[in-house]
Amino acid sequence: MKIQEIQIGKVSIPLKKPFKTALRQVNSAEDIIVKVIADSGEVGFGNAPPTAVITGDSQEAIVGAIRGTIGPKLIGMEIDNLEGIMSAIDTSMLHNSSAKAALDIAVYDLFGKLHGIPVYKLFGGYSQTITTDLTISVNSPEEMVRDSLEALAEGYTTLKIKVGTDAELDIQRVRAIRDAVGDDVEIRLDANQGWLPKEAVRTIRKFEDMGLRIELIEQPVKAHDFEGLKFVTDNVDTDIMADEAAFGPYEVFKLLSMSACDLINIKLMKAGGLHNALKIASLAETVGVQCMMGCMLESKIGITAAASLAAGKKIVTKTDLDAAVLLAEDPIVGGVAFHKNQLLVPDAPGFGITDVLGWQEIRA
Repeated sequence: MKIQEIQIGKVSIPLKKPFKTALRQVNSAEDIIVKVIADSGEVGFGNAPPTAVITGDSQEAIVGAIRGTIGPKLIGMEIDNLEGIMSAIDTSMLHNSSAKAALDIAVYDLFGKLHGIPVYKLFGGYSQTITTDLTISVNSPEEMVRDSLEALAEGYTTLKIKVGTDAELDIQRVRAIRDAVGDDVEIRLDANQGWLPKEAVRTIRKFEDMGLRIELIEQPVKAHDFEGLKFVTDNVDTDIMADEAAFGPYEVFKLLSMSACDLINIKLMKAGGLHNALKIASLAETVGVQCMMGCMLESKIGITAAASLAAGKKIVTKTDLDAAVLLAEDPIVGGVAFHKNQLLVPDAPGFGITDVLGWQEIRA
C-alpha cells in the first residue's frame, strides 16, 4: 500500500460556549482536516487546529506547508515504511509542527488500517478506557463556579481551571470553586504562561496556605523561561507541569535534565505528531516523570489519536482530552466514544474513523 494522494480540507465547528484562557478567546474550532489516500483507496484521516499563539501555525501556514513542502515528499512511499515516512515528515522543513502532526496522524491511521490493528494496541495497549478532566474557562468567579457545578452534574470528577490573567483574582476564582465543589473533586490549574516566576511562587504558596488542595499547576511562566519554571518548581510543594515549554523531544530532554518541572504535558500539535510524542513519553518514563496527554481545540480526529497514545502508554497517567465535548457539533464519523468523563478508544483498525461530515476541500 502506497501513498497516492493527499487532500486538504477544513471544518468549522462552533463551541458550546466561548473558550477563554490567559492567551486567547475562541468561539469556534477551525480544524484543518487532511486525507492521506492510498493506492488501495483506503483513507487515513489527520487534523491540525491553527493555534498561532502557541505553535505559531496559522491556517494558511498549515495548508502551505502540507501542500508545498511536506506532502509531496510522501507521495509514493510505502505505508509499511513508517520510519521512513516519519523521517521524511520531520526533515522536510523546520517548525510547522501542526502540519507535520496532521500528516503523522493520518499515516498512523492508514498503518493501523493496513494491518487491521487499533493504533492504541500498536502503542502498547495498556488500557482501552481513559478518564479526562473538563476545562473551565477563565471568567468571573461566579461564572466559573457555575460552569464547575455544571461539569460535576455531567459526571466529571476532575476540573482544569484556567487562570493566569490576574493573580489576586485567580485566588478568588479558585477559592470560590473549591468552596462550591467540595473536597472530593480534583482541581488542576492552568496559568497558560500568565505569571512571572516570583509572582507564581507567591500565588501558589497562598493556594497551599489556604488548603485549596490543588493537584498540579500547568505552565505558570513563559514558555521560554526554563530557569523561571525551575525556580517555581523548586520553591513550592504543588506539582508543576510543563506545557508550552515542553514543545518537542529536545525541549523535554532539556527540562528533564534541569529537573525544571514535575510533570510533562504532551500535545500532538506541539510535538509534530505521534512519533515525536512517543519519544517524549519514553524520555519521561526513563526518568520516572509522569505525563499528561493534552490537546488543542480540535475535532475528534486529534482527540482519538491523542487518546490512543494515552491508552497505549502506562507513563501517561493524566489526560486533558475534552476538546471534542466542548464543541456544539461532532462531524467526525467513528473514533473515540465519550461517556461522561470516560473515553473509550475504538477497537476498529487505525482510529476507527470513516468520514468527516461537512468537510470542505481547500484547493490550490
